[in-house]
Amino acid sequence: MKMKFLFLLVTTCFISCGDDTNLSADDTDSMNQPDVVEELTSNPPSVLGMDYTKSKSSVNDTYAALKSALEANPNIGIVAEMDHQENAASVDLNLNPTKIIFFGNPNLGTPLMQKNQLAGLDLPQKIVVYQNDVEEVYVAFNNTTYLSTRHGLDSIGTLPMIQGALTNLSTGASQDTIVAAVNSIANLEEGIIVKTINGSCDEAYSRLRAAIANNPALKIIAELDHQVNAASVDLKLNPTRIIIFGNPNLGTPLMQNTQTTALDLPQKMLVWTDDDGIAHVAYNDPTFLAKRHGITENEEVLTTIANALDKLSDVAVGEE
Repeated sequence: MKMKFLFLLVTTCFISCGDDTNLSADDTDSMNQPDVVEELTSNPPSVLGMDYTKSKSSVNDTYAALKSALEANPNIGIVAEMDHQENAASVDLNLNPTKIIFFGNPNLGTPLMQKNQLAGLDLPQKIVVYQNDVEEVYVAFNNTTYLSTRHGLDSIGTLPMIQGALTNLSTGASQDTIVAAVNSIANLEEGIIVKTINGSCDEAYSRLRAAIANNPALKIIAELDHQVNAASVDLKLNPTRIIIFGNPNLGTPLMQNTQTTALDLPQKMLVWTDDDGIAHVAYNDPTFLAKRHGITENEEVLTTIANALDKLSDVAVGEE
């Protein structure tokens, strides 16, 4: 997409030509949507705003089918892939098979950020495929009700197309029906920490990126310039950039406790300039992620993550 993505390859993450947020209208024919059912197993996952489907195939076959469908659609760009199980093994930790893929279409995602740039924190789209302790395989994603209520996007016309595409991709990979989240209504900006930056967006992003890159415990997974991606499809957007990064020593224990946490990992930080020319940095509060996924007995890890994110965001702000 004409310099569509600014992102990095790091260790087990594989970057390919990408775009910026959501999916293709080719996937969104509502007439082909599967019926929603209430329950697939006696112990299904239950996460705020997370729709899922139980796969009839293995993790690898399910993931391969999902990736193949994404690659076959010219309107979609794969941004990055991550194998959380491999990352866990790299630091001598065990984790059930867990893979996530990031992808998008700026024609569909940019309108969300035009309404509220903070929506870029939940973009690009991603789908997680994982196998639980009893060898059930699930495919899951953030539904658009969750995105809409969290970012105030109720009037955006591309949301039904995004939901349809996410549903079709997931059910195509699983060969089963979608289970809608029991609760998808988030409070406006729920679980998001926002700080005002001293200076420009570009300066703040450069400071933030350098702090992450120079930290041996962290790995940059991908970088996206949503403004550039929007311009590639002749849409306008204020400066909006996101960096995705992680530390398996800290992220793995959370997924060991509650595997669906993989949908919110690795960590992300969004840097943007609003309509008034004021720059900001935002990230997900680990306390909210713990509540959303029902993480328990990881207070020390969560505190460490919260402190690290606070310090990194202060670097972006210009306070450190």
